[in-house]
Amino acid sequence: MLRRTMTSAAPCLDDHSSAPAARSPAQMALVLIALGMGGFAIGMAEFAAMSILPQFQAGLGLNAAQAGHVISAYAAGVVVGAPILAVMGARAPRWLLLIGFMALFAVGNVLSALAPTYEWMLAFRFLSGVPHGAYFGVAALVIASIVPLAWRTRAVSTTLLGLTIATVIGVPIASAASQAFGWRWTFAGVAVVAILTMALVFLFAPRDGGNRAATPMRELTALKRGQVWLTLGVGAIGFGGLFAVYAYLASTLEAVTQVGPGVLPWVFAVFGLGMVVGNLVAGWATDRFGMAAAGGLLLWSAVSLSLYPAASQNLWSILIVVFMIGGGGGLGSVLQTRLMDVAGEAQTLAAALNHSAFNAANALGPFLAGLALTAGWGLVATGWVGVALSVGGLVIWAVAVLDARRRRFATVD
Repeated sequence: MLRRTMTSAAPCLDDHSSAPAARSPAQMALVLIALGMGGFAIGMAEFAAMSILPQFQAGLGLNAAQAGHVISAYAAGVVVGAPILAVMGARAPRWLLLIGFMALFAVGNVLSALAPTYEWMLAFRFLSGVPHGAYFGVAALVIASIVPLAWRTRAVSTTLLGLTIATVIGVPIASAASQAFGWRWTFAGVAVVAILTMALVFLFAPRDGGNRAATPMRELTALKRGQVWLTLGVGAIGFGGLFAVYAYLASTLEAVTQVGPGVLPWVFAVFGLGMVVGNLVAGWATDRFGMAAAGGLLLWSAVSLSLYPAASQNLWSILIVVFMIGGGGGLGSVLQTRLMDVAGEAQTLAAALNHSAFNAANALGPFLAGLALTAGWGLVATGWVGVALSVGGLVIWAVAVLDARRRRFATVD
């Protein structure tokens, strides 16, 4: 018992989710599928937009910098929307919140498909990103409320598994459809999946009555906790390396690896497969080793990204390294449950902020990679930008671990 106390923080879920309700395995599976479908829709919207960047850049007559701003606009929507929606909806029934978030997401993607100009596209991609983090945060709390404590991270990772499966199936399909029918159909397809998610959540999500004790001020107490900020810092910096490479992967494949457009969906599928495997391994590792799993994933990412510049010259070598880089995506589920452990009573806000952090990484990684390109370092330099960000995340992780250890020993004393 002492060892467990010294190695992990005690979880603190709010009152209506502290004890898992009695549900059969089949019922729990249906809940996980319903919530995972939302993750699939969001994964398509986030990653497919990067995979079809050359298409909508040409379609709207944008330069490379403007196309990158469209990607960043979505990420900015997540960063802004997650804390606002989480605080505003803290008292509402979670199943209704999930449906509402998916409705807003569907509207944003329909409008993106119809965007006539660069300025409208920026606005609509920002709107699409607003419910992203809040959806994942609330979904994680719903899942944590129906499974035993020892299975939490593996269960929470199933929602993120929907996102990672989207990178294997959804992104290649979107990339191929964009080339065959036009980039606007990608966003329309995302909206259809979002509507399907609304129906599944309505049918299968547990009916909770909301948390009457929650208030905006109570949720904001999460921001007073140093461990919350350190955990968010790990995600915001450490995950930026993956996005630094991913945002320019299509361009690198065409200009450096010199493969045709038909090969791109397969490379993105390999990346997504790496994310699926990384997500599954991370869920198991976190339930067993706690926050140490995050350090291992950041080290894995730094090594993988360091191989990217040399591997970019050959299709087979880049396939291997892209799979390895995708494996670092398991960091999301590790930090999701860590935030649930260190946030005290501010569960909804903390869970949503995880995705604000990762989309800060989504904005930071491509931005810094873009600076490297502007400086004339070439597309392969995105790998070295990624290494620097992964190492930065590893440093913050080390500070977080040392701080947690100091606090535990101070409490024991």
